[in-house]
Amino acid sequence: MSDIAAMQAGLVEEIAAAENLEAIEALRVAALGKAGSVTALLKSLGGMTPDERQAQGPLIHGLREEVTAAIAARKAALESAALDAKLAGETLDMTLPADAAPKGSVHPVSQVMDELAEIFADMGFAVATGPEIEDDWHNFTALNIPETHPARAMHDTFYFPEVGEGAAQRMLLRTHTSPVQIRTMMEKAPPIRIIAPGRVYRSDSDATHTPMFHQVEGLVIDRGIHMGHLKYTLETFLKAYFETDDIVLRLRPSYFPFTEPSAEVDVGYAQEKGRRIVGGNGDDEGHAWMELLGSGMVNRRVIANCGLDPDEWQGFAFGVGVDRLAMLKYGMDDLRAFFDGDLRWLAHYGFGALNVPTLSGGISA
Repeated sequence: MSDIAAMQAGLVEEIAAAENLEAIEALRVAALGKAGSVTALLKSLGGMTPDERQAQGPLIHGLREEVTAAIAARKAALESAALDAKLAGETLDMTLPADAAPKGSVHPVSQVMDELAEIFADMGFAVATGPEIEDDWHNFTALNIPETHPARAMHDTFYFPEVGEGAAQRMLLRTHTSPVQIRTMMEKAPPIRIIAPGRVYRSDSDATHTPMFHQVEGLVIDRGIHMGHLKYTLETFLKAYFETDDIVLRLRPSYFPFTEPSAEVDVGYAQEKGRRIVGGNGDDEGHAWMELLGSGMVNRRVIANCGLDPDEWQGFAFGVGVDRLAMLKYGMDDLRAFFDGDLRWLAHYGFGALNVPTLSGGISA
């Protein structure tokens, strides 16, 4: 056996015996690297005579190709064995629960809006919407609010620059969702039974007031409507919302330009561990009355302003702050936190996206 053939047999045997990828790499460098034994033979071809080169050249090149192929084959075998061992040792247990994925939550205001829609839908009310940028006529004049009323003052209402002549052209951010009632009465023939939830704007800011807040108003227009219908509707709504039958209302005479007669609606509550719990009679020991919403029979002038005959059609209306309802039901004490966007607050008070309110399953489930 020639020296080259013996060298080839020795290298192939060493390569076949390599136990890991590090050993294979060391053998490759020792044989085929810049200072490797096979590389040295290849470099020696330049100093040979033509006859010697013709005789030794094929043997040396054959050595290099054989060693290269042996290294590649052994490396592939070792990599395959390493992968098999890794797969065998890292099996996935499909019975284990998946890692919890980050998820958002439903804002309490959105949750309460959905609760209100569910409650009133069960009573036959539809949800009506309207523009948040209103004109003076829909926001004030049609609702029988006089020119001298404080609500029209700049310190209470956000006005846009005047763009035309006449008060009806003056645009503003709506101060209540009552313009939706006006638009509905003008566009839809009675009988009407709607709620109008949405954002409203007033120039006010403290722990219980913000420049932008949410309101829901209700409107019923039909024949023969009276205060008894109003009281029953409010009792049914509040019992469903606060999920208790122990709701006692007190209606106090009040004044609103768009209703006559008008009433402030108080509800009984008790203080428990620093939190107001709605329920019970406000005159009982340990209880008190809390003003919750405003209501009344729709003023004849408002009905006439919408093109309806007030001698034929009557109705009632009411309005309450959605944010205030959320604070009372879910134990929040500062309205400003609703708009801070604090993820910690939302994680504590937020609702799961699949917690859809239903009367059968629990309105605040």
